[in-house]
Amino acid sequence: MKKQLLLLFLLALLPLVANAGIEIDGIYYNLNSTEKTAEVTSNPYKYTGSVIIPATVVYQGVEYDVTNIGNQAFSFCSALTSISISNSLVSISNEAFYYCPSLTSINIPNSVTSIGQLVFRHCI
Repeated sequence: MKKQLLLLFLLALLPLVANAGIEIDGIYYNLNSTEKTAEVTSNPYKYTGSVIIPATVVYQGVEYDVTNIGNQAFSFCSALTSISISNSLVSISNEAFYYCPSLTSINIPNSVTSIGQLVFRHCI
C-alpha cells in the first residue's frame, strides 16, 4: 500500500518535472511543444556576463521560436552585464531583470510588443 501511494505521489509530480527549465547553450527555457515556442526562464546558478538570446533553439530535434523572457528570468543576476535579444521576442514579463545592478547594455527589438511591470527595478 505504501509503495502504491508513493508511486501515485511521484506520478502527480511528473508534470512539474516535465516543465522544469531545459538548458540549451547556457540559457534555460520552458518549452511549449504545442506552439513550438520557448520562454527564457531563470538559471539556478544565475546568468553572468553577456547573454545573447537567440531567435530559435533546437531541443531533441525540434525547433522552437524564442518568444518570451519569463517572470524574473534574470532577477538577482548581479553579475549580468549585457543582453542581446533577437527579433523573434515579443514579450518581456514582470521583473525579468529585477535587481541586475551590473546590467549596462540591452537592446530591445521592435518585435517586443509587451513589457511587464518592474522589469528594470533596482538596475543602474
